Amino acid sequence: MTTPLAPLATVPQHIAIIMDGNNRYGKANQLATGAGHVAGKDALDPIVEHCLARGVQVLTVFAFSSENWARPKAEVELLMRLLEQTIHEQMPRMHKYRIRLRFIGDRSLLSDELAQLMADAEATTAQFDAMTLVIAISYGGQWDIANAAKMLAQEVADAKLSADDITADTLAAKLQLADLPAVDMLIRTGGDYRISNFLLWQIAYAELFFTPTLWPEFGVDELDAMMASFANRERRFGKTSEQVQADTAR
Repeated sequence: MTTPLAPLATVPQHIAIIMDGNNRYGKANQLATGAGHVAGKDALDPIVEHCLARGVQVLTVFAFSSENWARPKAEVELLMRLLEQTIHEQMPRMHKYRIRLRFIGDRSLLSDELAQLMADAEATTAQFDAMTLVIAISYGGQWDIANAAKMLAQEVADAKLSADDITADTLAAKLQLADLPAVDMLIRTGGDYRISNFLLWQIAYAELFFTPTLWPEFGVDELDAMMASFANRERRFGKTSEQVQADTAR
């Protein structure tokens, strides 16, 4: 029998995770080359299910960055195979729990087979509304912002928009994830304290959590402790504590 979850005062709508530490996990445990990435793939399932149980609306995970293309060819090929395998393995879970699957990133760099698999998975799960799982593949925050700026520039060139019409809101509307809530919590596993070009715009007011735990060892208990900490943080969005408390009291 599943133990009921302790209630939280506030549940984040959108959690983003930089899943770091797969290679180090493999080396620390003397695993075969690439086995750390396999372990990292398997670590995702319980995290997805826990977020669903907690009522999280969106979980976005960083699977492969724009910069990861510079890794050794054999490792990139392995990661691409694992991404295909992950999509195949996730589909039954998406249907079982009615989770929508989405992908963000520059698909022009992906193989036709992987890009088609991603498009098919998105179409098959588009009607599901229990939660959205977003997998970032060939994604970079700088690329995302530059791509949005490029689209706005084209609209100006086509006389559909004037330069004066461009605001933070119009640019945000062109970004990946524009139709989803902003990130509330950003988690990075693996012990490093950096953002690594992930969702640079979308995490503007996110609460940041860093842990030395390597991604394959990151579990639901640690995630839940972070969510409990999030629930106790005061999110001011530029206001003073007094203003936030007055708004809450209304």
